[in-house]
Order: sequence, then C-alpha cells, then structure tokens
Amino acid sequence: MHGEEEKMLIGTLVTGEEIHRYQKSIVVNFAGKRKTISTSRVNGGIRGDLSAVYNNDGTSGAGMASQLKAPTYEEHIVVLCRELGLDPEKTAGIGTAAQMENVSIKTNSYKDITVTAVVTGGVETNGGRVGDPTTYDELAKKHVDPSSGTINIMMFISVNLTDGALARALVTCTEAKTAALQELDAPSKYSRGVATGSGTDSTTIVCNSESVITLVDAGKHGKLGELIGKTVKPAVKEALKLQTGLSPLTQRNALNRVSRFGVTPESIWNRLGIQGPCGVMKARFAQELEDIAAQGLIASGVGLYARLLDEFEWGLVTIGNAYRYANLLMGEMGMDSLGEDMAANADSLISALEAGLAKLVSNKLGKTEEQ
Repeated sequence: MHGEEEKMLIGTLVTGEEIHRYQKSIVVNFAGKRKTISTSRVNGGIRGDLSAVYNNDGTSGAGMASQLKAPTYEEHIVVLCRELGLDPEKTAGIGTAAQMENVSIKTNSYKDITVTAVVTGGVETNGGRVGDPTTYDELAKKHVDPSSGTINIMMFISVNLTDGALARALVTCTEAKTAALQELDAPSKYSRGVATGSGTDSTTIVCNSESVITLVDAGKHGKLGELIGKTVKPAVKEALKLQTGLSPLTQRNALNRVSRFGVTPESIWNRLGIQGPCGVMKARFAQELEDIAAQGLIASGVGLYARLLDEFEWGLVTIGNAYRYANLLMGEMGMDSLGEDMAANADSLISALEAGLAKLVSNKLGKTEEQ
C-alpha cells in the first residue's frame, strides 16, 4: 500500500494528533512541541525534538518473519520512514510482527489529564519472564534470533512531564503491561514462570510540552499513574486477544495453565504408553483430553495446582504443605493420591499431575470402548 489517500484514521488525541494506519504501520504526526521517551533503537531515549512516532509490522504476511528493507537496521529505519512520509532524523519507531489491524486503543481522563494507549501485542512464541536464560550475547556478537512476539505500546499524555516523571511513566506503563500478563497467566516460553513480557517489547511515551500543566509524579500513588494503569492494562489484554486469542476464557483450560511446566498433550500421551499403529487412538485421545481440560472443575483445579507449584518454587510454601494441598486438589479432580515415596521436589509434583491427567483420559477412553 502506498499513497496518502490510503491512510485510515483510527483515532484522534485530545492534543490534536490524528492516529493513522497505513503501509502496515500506525503513525502519529505531532501537532505541536512534544517530549518523548522511547526504547526505539533509532532516536530513542528522552527527546524533545521529534515530530512523529510509529509502530510498524515488519513482516511480509501474518506468521512470517520480519524483513529488513536495507542491509542494516539503521538503514532500514531510514527507508521505512521515507516510505511513511516521515523525517528519519525526527522520528522514533518501534517494530513488531503483530498486525496493525489488531490494535487496541484505550483512553482515560481525570480533570485535565488524559492518557491514551495504542497497543499491539503477542506473547505466544516469545513470552518470557525477566531473568530467564537467553541466547543473545551482544558483547560476543553471537545470538539466535528470537521468535516473533512483542508487545508494543505507544502512550500519549495530554500534559507536560518533567524528565524524571517521564521516565517514571515508562516504569508504571511497564508494570501495567506485566500486570495484564499476570492476570492472564501467560506462560514464559523459556522457563516455568509466568511471562512478564516478550523478549522484544518496545514502548514509546509522548507528553505535551506545550501544556500549562507540568507533572512531576507518574508513580502509582498519583492520578497520572492510576490513569496509566487503567489505560494500559486493558489495552494490552485486548491487543493480545485480537492478535492471538489469549484471554481469560481461553485460559480456563487445564492444558493452557500447565504448558509452562512441560505438561502437554504429547507428554500425557507418552504417559499412556500406547504402542503400535495408533493414529485413530491418538486422535480420540486428543479429543478426550481436550474435553477433560475444558471442564470447569479440572481447569480450576489445575490452575490452582500451577499456583501451588509457583509458590513452592518461590519459597512461599514448604514442600510438606505443597504435598498436602496437592493431594487435596488431586482428590477433588478425581485423580490418584500422591505416593508417599515421591521425591521432595517440584518435578515430582509436576509428574504426579501429568500422571493424574493421563489416568483421567485413560478412564474416559476405557468407558468409550465399553460403549
């Protein structure tokens, strides 16, 4: 897509800026003097001389890898800015593999303060928990390119902020994103933890330098911080639902709640030990397992079991109490009790849950055979 006539107006800010979507990008040209803080690799940091910001889908199609328009990323940005009709020296851009059609735009106001969040997102392949092991070593210049994911946030604040408050707004915005992921129990793809973001998240925050109001606090005790949380958190949730389907409804599924612990349809199938030609049997197994995983009692019980595992690994629950309550949950879900000779660690608790789910499926398959 090229050409001014193909721009789509998808929103308007209280400060006069229009939010346009075109050429697989969401672009905001400033209507006056603005101050920005951005994680952009080009023109990032705190700046007071920019004229536009954008979020770009760098893929050639849904589910495809991002592609550079030039030999280096910096040269790619120059080409992209010119294609978008922007000045490369006065633009901060962030990139993603999410589709711009799946954007969420949320706004909240208090008196003269208005916060608008423009968010795209995905964590289905690249979600991670801070501190997870990584393959990227910038010093050694050796790394494996991460999978696509990325939660990109552009946030606009109608008043002026001091530099310190602008930096604090970035912290509060990040906390809101992480809170959204916690409430969705989004899994890390690199550890047993709940994701705190993706490995490639980017954020750009813009405040109005021309405002007669200058705020010095963007933390959680102030109204601006409250607005940031109330705006960013639902926007992140909606963007993830639009892009990948991740939502509280899809998380009411036992398999989705424990995949981060390595409990998967394949691992449960292997537990059953079915040998020989079993294509038809495996298809029946998959259907029965999905039916069981979607049952409210099982989904809730497994979700609580996952939380118990988290609290044990965080040191909040002793192994003795973890076993005690794991047994209670197993009993409520119709699974066998834990063996007294089990090793005292999280792996044994995970193995017991996997065996319990396998037993439920086995029983269901047996009943189907009898019918």
